[in-house]
Order: sequence, then C-alpha cells, then structure tokens
Amino acid sequence: MKIYIKYLILVSLSFNAYSERWEIGPSDSSQDEIQEALILAEPGDTVYLKEGIYNLRHGLSLDVNDIVIQGSGMNKTILDFSDQKTGAQGLIVTSDNVVLKDFAVENAKGDAIKSKGVKNISFLRIRTEWTNGPDSKNGAYGLYPVESIGVLIDECVAIGASDAGVYVGQSEQIIVRNTRAEFNVAGIEIENSYHADVYNNIATNNTGGILIFDLPNLPKQGGKNVRVFQNKSFKNNTENFAPEGNIVGEVPKGTGLIIMANRNVEIFDNDFYDNETVHIAVVAGDLESGDDNYDPYPKSINIHHNRYSNVGSEPDSSRGDLGPILVDIAGTNMPDIIWDGLLPFTQLIFGQPETEKLVLKELDETKFLNLDVFWYVAFPFFHSSSRDKSLFNGSLENLPAIEEWK
Repeated sequence: MKIYIKYLILVSLSFNAYSERWEIGPSDSSQDEIQEALILAEPGDTVYLKEGIYNLRHGLSLDVNDIVIQGSGMNKTILDFSDQKTGAQGLIVTSDNVVLKDFAVENAKGDAIKSKGVKNISFLRIRTEWTNGPDSKNGAYGLYPVESIGVLIDECVAIGASDAGVYVGQSEQIIVRNTRAEFNVAGIEIENSYHADVYNNIATNNTGGILIFDLPNLPKQGGKNVRVFQNKSFKNNTENFAPEGNIVGEVPKGTGLIIMANRNVEIFDNDFYDNETVHIAVVAGDLESGDDNYDPYPKSINIHHNRYSNVGSEPDSSRGDLGPILVDIAGTNMPDIIWDGLLPFTQLIFGQPETEKLVLKELDETKFLNLDVFWYVAFPFFHSSSRDKSLFNGSLENLPAIEEWK
C-alpha cells in the first residue's frame, strides 16, 4: 500500500501550498506504486524509495516538472531490472527541474537512466551498474542525459556500460564531478555538447577513461568549451566490449583521454598513469562522413600542467585506425600525448591559424608524438612524425568555469 505524507511549505505570508512526500517500500506491488507516484506527483513533490531491493519488470518514466526521486543511499535503495520485460531504459525523465538522488539502478535491459530534452536535471549519489561485469550485452549507457540544458552529475558511480558509464550528449551547461566510472567501454563521455566542466572524477578499468567527442549526422554539432581538470584517469586497460558497429568500439584499450573533433578544450591538473596504450590522444573525426555541416578537425586544444607516468606498456593495435598507426610509428617508445596531425589540406601546406593550434605546456619529460597521419597514409615517402613539443608552445587561454544553476 502506498504511504505519503504531506508537508506544509510556506510560500508567502498570504499563500500556502502543499507538497507531498510519497513513501514507497519494496514489495510485490512496488512496480505499480512507483509508477503511479511518478504519474500523480505534482510539482514540488518527493517520491521517497525506502531501503531495499525493488525487483522491477518494466521501465519507469517521469514527465512531471519539479520532482525529487530519492532513495536511502546508492547501496541501500536498489532498483533491480534483471527481469525487465519492457522499456528501453530503467528510468526515463522528460521533465524539467528534476533531482535524482541516493539510489541505484542495476541491470537495466537498455540504458540505466536517461533524460531527454530537459532543463536542470541533477544526478546526486546515483549508482548505475551491470553486475555481471563487462559484457557486450549490457546496456549502452549508465547516466544518459541528452538534448538538455543544465546537467549536474555529482558523487555518482557508473559501472559496466557497453558504451559509456556517464554520457552527456547534445547538451549545454554541464558539470560532471566527484564521480567514479569503472569497467565501462568509455568511462565519461561528453559528446556534441557545449560548455562543460569535468573535474574531480576517477576513471579507471575502462577501455577509455574520458572521451570528448564530436560526431557527424547529429542535430547538435560543433562541441566546444570543455574543461577537464583534477581528474584521475588510470589503468583503463579493459578489453573493448562494445557491440559491433558502435563508434566507441574503435577505442583502443589502455587510453586515458581522447579528444576528437572538438574545439576550445582545456585539459589541466589531471593525473594519468598506468594506461597501456596512451594517456591523451587528440584526433580528427570522420573525414568521410558525408555531413557538410560537420567539421572533423579539433581546434584550440590546450593541454597543460598534468602529471603522467607509466604509459604504453602493452599498446592495443587491434582497434580502429589509431592503434595500428600509433604502434607502427612509435614502436616501443610510446608517448604520453599524441596528435594525429590531420588538418585540412591547405593547412597541411600553409599552416594552421595561431588561434586554432594545439598548445602544450607540460614538463620536459612528458613524451609527445605528432603522428603526421596524412603523409603516413597518402605519401609515406614524405611522412615525418615528430616528438618535438616545443613546436606547440603557444599561448594559453583559460576557459571560464561553468556556473551551477540555482
């Protein structure tokens, strides 16, 4: 039986409004009780899920604004979708000003928690996990906000996604912090998005730790203004288990961070260590996408004051185009940072504008390699890879912080 408690909220001296706190515990009827609460709740209400394991067979949905869904803790309130029969997600949210906090979603048939087309959504102390470990049959995404403005992901845990544990796509005003992503193909991914801060996170035991991507053939393109700082990306050496055909299936295992086709990206004050292929890769996107609106070349990438150790002990040459070329050119002397060297043909001949160049400000012992991929592939006789960081000693322009919405 549902239990709810009404709380009085004083809005002004002359007007009172009530919000409801719907309290639900695990039972044979909790599937219906939770969904009914998410339908009948009104703005300002809280749906509180008591401690326990909720065995759910159908996906849940919320389309009411200004709702809080709260549990008793990410290891205490567990929404278990192991026997899920319907729904592409464990939970989908399509309303604004929603707070999700202190519960877990396990073993969803598809994505764990998706939000789409919302304003101001917060994921606080949420855990998403596929408990059987890395498996191509796991759902693609753990925390999955898309086409949204105002995304906060804080103190969360994402484990076992066959694409990305934390994925924010085609969105703006994004903060991902204090979060651990582990045993996913991609730990944390910011894709086709504007204005993001990714900081104080741990990405470990993924195939690739952190991905900053821009892809073609999507409604929102031109990913830009992303800061990645004060993170730890280490031991991301899990074999790639993405289903065949997925773009992240091309990520070599042992990769700390990849920047692909983005612009105005700042990477600083991070720790990269024990990644078996490369710590940071800056690469172009799909040069043959057929999308006239897509710019595949990264621009204005600033990488500075990071810490690196123990790279390239077992480089992966089996995935995509990057791995084999890197291993062939670098040999046994694997770099901490690589740039594929791809540019529009005119810039290959006449040079890049100063404002679009890659800038590196790292310690002398930091190893760098410009792969010079165009000449390697098209005219190998003229190929000239370089390890000289001093060619990228431009001026730094620090990006502004993302302000958290109130």
